[in-house]
Amino acid sequence: MTAHDLDREYSPSALLPDPAAQFAEYARRSAVTRTRLVAHRNLRYGASGRMTLDLFPAAQQASPLLVYVHGGFWQEMSKDDFVFPAEGAVAAGAAFAALGYVLAPDHGMDEIVTSVRAGLWWLVDHARALGVAPARIHLCGHSAGAHLVAMALLAGWPPDGRLPADVFAGATLLSGIYDLEPVRHTYVNEPLRLDRAGAARNSPLRTLPDRLPPLVLACGATETDEFHRQQRQFGAAVRARGASVTELVVKRRHHFDIMDDLTDPTTELGRAVRRQLRESSGISFLY
Repeated sequence: MTAHDLDREYSPSALLPDPAAQFAEYARRSAVTRTRLVAHRNLRYGASGRMTLDLFPAAQQASPLLVYVHGGFWQEMSKDDFVFPAEGAVAAGAAFAALGYVLAPDHGMDEIVTSVRAGLWWLVDHARALGVAPARIHLCGHSAGAHLVAMALLAGWPPDGRLPADVFAGATLLSGIYDLEPVRHTYVNEPLRLDRAGAARNSPLRTLPDRLPPLVLACGATETDEFHRQQRQFGAAVRARGASVTELVVKRRHHFDIMDDLTDPTTELGRAVRRQLRESSGISFLY
């Protein structure tokens, strides 16, 4: 593809008539959620001001936990705008955490990945104190957040030496990017400053471990071809390693409003997420 083609393919907001309205609606819904649910806000897991998370506990102890990592091309957005799925998670008997992390251009991709991994490990380390069963932690990310969650599934980083598949019970990856080499040739790379080696090092597609937890992969039917290709390629790679994969192309959804379905039990994606929580956690109260 030409540089112009790649810029178009990695510009999901260009397909929306008013992307600012979509983001404002998510921020509004998240503000409402914070008034409806008990929340432990801005729990600090690292030194940076962005290294905080919000936790919405379940009603019962030893609950599963769904951890959400937001998108924004590694340079925009905030956890504060994406807590609205907590309502569906808590209603299903699961706790919900929205994870903040450091962003470009102040931080490079290696630091961003390390930040997310640190936040996830903080949750593992503090799970029991937070009312969460350590073996019932599920990850979820959207767009750049899906990439960061996929990076957390790679081997070699958990401090106790375990594989991530032995730490995390499952993961849901929405509209993700799993090979950063194409991104390196787009406008997105201006604040990231990725070179070839950095893109390769931070492309989960290239360094998948032999074992992975159960995965749900989903993108919107009206996304660009590159997001569909990235998902297909990643799905094929994880299936080749014997992982359990549910792969969805969600009708009438685009790159951003796919989030509406995440914890909605009336949707195909919402049912897949709840099924993953139920089956891999070995619990029966989720429906």
